[in-house]
Amino acid sequence: MPIGELAALTTSLCWAFTSTFFTLAGRLVGSVTVNRIRLLLAVVFLLLAHALFRLPLPLHAERERWFWLGLSGILGLALGDAFLFQAFLWIGPRLAMLLLSLAPVLATVIAWVFLDEKLALLQLIGIGVTLTGVAAVVAERTAPDATTISGRRLLGLLSGLAAALGQALGLITAKRGLAGDFPALSGTLMRMVVAAAVMWGAAILLGQARATLRRVRERPQALRYLLGGAFFGPFLGVTLSLVAVQATAVGIASTLTALPPVFLLPIGRLVFKERIGPLAIIGTLVAVAGIALLALG
Repeated sequence: MPIGELAALTTSLCWAFTSTFFTLAGRLVGSVTVNRIRLLLAVVFLLLAHALFRLPLPLHAERERWFWLGLSGILGLALGDAFLFQAFLWIGPRLAMLLLSLAPVLATVIAWVFLDEKLALLQLIGIGVTLTGVAAVVAERTAPDATTISGRRLLGLLSGLAAALGQALGLITAKRGLAGDFPALSGTLMRMVVAAAVMWGAAILLGQARATLRRVRERPQALRYLLGGAFFGPFLGVTLSLVAVQATAVGIASTLTALPPVFLLPIGRLVFKERIGPLAIIGTLVAVAGIALLALG
C-alpha cells in the first residue's frame, strides 16, 4: 500500500484508539477533567513533534493568524470537544464518533450558505448518503430497556451534534488561519495553546484548577488513559494525517481518515460490550461512503 494511503488509514485507527482512551478516562474523572488535561498533554506532544521535525515554533505568527486559529481552537477544541467527551460518556465512542463525522457535512453546508462556496452534485449526493447512514444508526435501538435511558441517549445525541457543529466551525476558521501554506502542525499547536489557555483560565477563575489536578492524582489509571489518548490523537494521529495529505490526494486522504466509526464497531463490541445490530453496521458503512463522496466531490 502506498505511504499516503497507509498513513491515512493508520490515522483513522489512531483516532479510534483516542476516543476509546478518552472514554475510559472520562468514566474515571469526568469529561471536563479529560478535556482540560488532554489539552495540556497535547501541547507537550505537539512541542515534541516540532522538535522531531525541526519546525520553528510559531512565536512570530501574524496577529490575524493567531486570531483565526485561536478562534478555531476555542470553537473546535475547547467547546466542540467538551460536548464530544460528554457524548462519549452518554452514548459511547462509537455513536459519538459517527455523529462527529457529520462535521465535514456541516462545514460544507455552512461554507455554502455563508461563504458562497459552490457545491458539486457529488458533494450533494455525499451529504444525503451520510445523513441517511447516520439516521439509520441513530434509529436503531439495541438496549434491552430503552425507556430508562431515552433521556440520557437524547442528551448524548444532542452533545454529539453540538460537537460536530463545533468541529465544523473550527474547520472553517482554521482554514482562514492556515491560509498561505502555513504549516498545519504549527497551526494545530496554536489552536491547542489557545484552547488550553481558555479552558485552564476558566478553571482558575472558577476555583477548579486544583480539584482537576487532584482528581487525576487520585485516579492514576485515568492519567494512563489520558496519555494514551493524547499520544494517539494530537501527536501521532495529527502527524500521520499531515503525511497522508502530503503523500496522496486530499480526497483519498480525507476518505481514509474518516474511518474511525468503522474501526469502533469491533472496539465497541469487545471493550464496551455494546450490542451492535446489523442496521448499525450497515448505517455506519453507508455514512462513511457518504463522507467519501463528499471528500472526492
